[in-house]
Amino acid sequence: MAIGIKIAIDGPAAAGKSTIAKMTAEKLGYTYIDTGAMYRALTHKALSQSIDTTNGEELKSLLQETEIVLLPSKEGQAVIVDGMDVSEEIRSQQVTAHVSAVAIHTGVRELMVEKQRQLAEGMGVVMDGRDIGTAVLPNAELKIFMTASVEERAMRRHIENSRRGMISSLDNLKVEISERDRVDSEREVSPLRQAEDAVLIDTTSMSIEDVANQISELAEKRLAL
Repeated sequence: MAIGIKIAIDGPAAAGKSTIAKMTAEKLGYTYIDTGAMYRALTHKALSQSIDTTNGEELKSLLQETEIVLLPSKEGQAVIVDGMDVSEEIRSQQVTAHVSAVAIHTGVRELMVEKQRQLAEGMGVVMDGRDIGTAVLPNAELKIFMTASVEERAMRRHIENSRRGMISSLDNLKVEISERDRVDSEREVSPLRQAEDAVLIDTTSMSIEDVANQISELAEKRLAL
């Protein structure tokens, strides 16, 4: 079997990137890499150690001494930090509220990009995040920019929270997602933007299966080139 290609999926918060990236990886037999989970893992550790999330130097030092391992699991991917499974903890509302502040720091992003590139070497991968096609894997054979309306994304996050037993307000989620869009798009280092050669997919009225199928078909065409 061929090694495969690198697929970069970018887009704003709650656009369905992770779920669709996992499904696409399964369809193609590729490795799935959730870069957002890596930033969440660092955020969780920083919060647990009462480290100021606005202090880039402290966060970079923390990342340098942190081992983040992504492993396949029945749920799609297990996130192991320093030997401990924190897959559930990194999805807490507290982590969600602080992750953009952590990801904004230049030193943190540069070091994280190094780790992400190492994970992607020598295999077919599906990697999702905010700057995969523009910064992490600029030479990816297939780039996708996935989006959806704020209302749809808030509803998806609300449903996801309910499944995890977390209570959330739909109106508050709309505000939080809009603010996160602003922070991600305006940050100085690797802002959220669509790569020039990325395929735009608006998932607002599409099913997860339909989007995964579309990306898989695009991947097969790239492989045939």
